[in-house]
Amino acid sequence: MLRSMLSGPRMIALAAAVALPLGSPAATACAQDSRPVVVVFTFTNSSIGAGRADFDGIATGVQDLLITDMASNAKIRLVDRSRINDVLQEQNLVKNGQVDNSTAIKLGKILGAQYAVTGGFISNGKGQAVLTGRTIDLETTQIATPEKITGASDDVLGMIGQLSTKLASDMNLAAKPGRRLGDAGSAGESTKPATKSASTPATSTAPSKSATMEVEHYAKPISHPEKLKQTKLDVATMKLYSTALDEVDKNNNAKAIELFKQVLAKYQDFEPAQRQLDRLSHASAN
Repeated sequence: MLRSMLSGPRMIALAAAVALPLGSPAATACAQDSRPVVVVFTFTNSSIGAGRADFDGIATGVQDLLITDMASNAKIRLVDRSRINDVLQEQNLVKNGQVDNSTAIKLGKILGAQYAVTGGFISNGKGQAVLTGRTIDLETTQIATPEKITGASDDVLGMIGQLSTKLASDMNLAAKPGRRLGDAGSAGESTKPATKSASTPATSTAPSKSATMEVEHYAKPISHPEKLKQTKLDVATMKLYSTALDEVDKNNNAKAIELFKQVLAKYQDFEPAQRQLDRLSHASAN
């Protein structure tokens, strides 16, 4: 009776479903993520005079926390900051951490992104600051959704949260065909076609390197994004957090751990710092 009910196409479909392990490349391909990929580059300190010193040294922190906040948007995928840093070092296209529009377009395509976010911040030296941001369509090179946030310089995180919300609500980021992280032509990958050898099998059931890279190089949302937005992070602590990230980029993990602990001593519930500290502590233990 059961066999007759599952005859023909139904039996074939059932057999195919049973034959595909849940985590197999074929099963993964069936559920391929088509959300657009967004890369956030380091923001520029455009302050002048006495106000410049207030915001010197926070660019990495602003970039990281904007990525962290935007990662909570389920409609897009954010390239992880560590991956961006790796590509910047490999390509050697950026001087003094400044990314202009043409360089953002080049690097964004290398990273497999369809959209980039760039911007800057200005302090007037009197306790007020301005944070600006814009998106770039990496296919058309069109700049869109210019945003401007004005606020107190001792509430940088609140300004980042406002900018993230505005970008998320105003961006019209349609999914576009394009290379994914790790596809041929991406940084760290050979752009030459692979040559087959007699000893190389034509097919493989192992997960592709690109699939692995996709998992590893997209930013993960934090557990409590609303709680993070309510944290009033002052400029001095932002500098501390930003410097800790810079030490991570230099592989000075011991120094980075010390700085992240200092941030958490001031803001014990600051999840981005705790997550970085946990990762570094785990790496040191191994």
